Amino acid sequence: MKYILAKKIEMTQIFDAEGKVIPVTLVLAGPCKILDLKTTEKNGYEAVEIGFEELKEKKVTKSIKTKPYRFLKEFRGSDSGKNIGDLVDVSVFNEGDLIKVSSISKGKGFQGGVKRWGFHGKSATHGVKHEHRTIGSVGYSVPARVVKGRKMPGRAGSKRVTLKNLEIQKVDKERNILAIKGAIPGRRGTLIEIRG
Repeated sequence: MKYILAKKIEMTQIFDAEGKVIPVTLVLAGPCKILDLKTTEKNGYEAVEIGFEELKEKKVTKSIKTKPYRFLKEFRGSDSGKNIGDLVDVSVFNEGDLIKVSSISKGKGFQGGVKRWGFHGKSATHGVKHEHRTIGSVGYSVPARVVKGRKMPGRAGSKRVTLKNLEIQKVDKERNILAIKGAIPGRRGTLIEIRG
């Protein structure tokens, strides 16, 4: 079982042996500390709890004194080779590994149907005035109401997004940086969960 918490740094590009451009996202991964091991006998399920970004002493309050980390996350599954207090860093991953990445996408605020759902809008001619990006009729005459689940304007983005089968291109063990092929949702500094 491979897992780590990371923060998005930025997107950039690297070149492979043939000179082709590969877009990559750089993430600062770990080091994370194992804080707790959940077991079936004690907790009813198996998981590993890790902490990322240790807080400074002046930021630690009484309620978080036992686990003074900015981010805490549980990864389901058993990791028999690990003990509480062990560190998890980028050395668990290798170049070419396929991983699953989860993070919160960028928030875009309140948006109309064209931007939020990809509606094409109305035609620009034949009596359409000030209505180019409206969604049009939303209800039916028989139930006489708007049916649940209708795609309408509203808050876009700021949702948990999971991408599978992303490939690790480079592993920098000295600086704890992973170069992951493709784009990862979220702004710079977004917390990212990586599973092997």
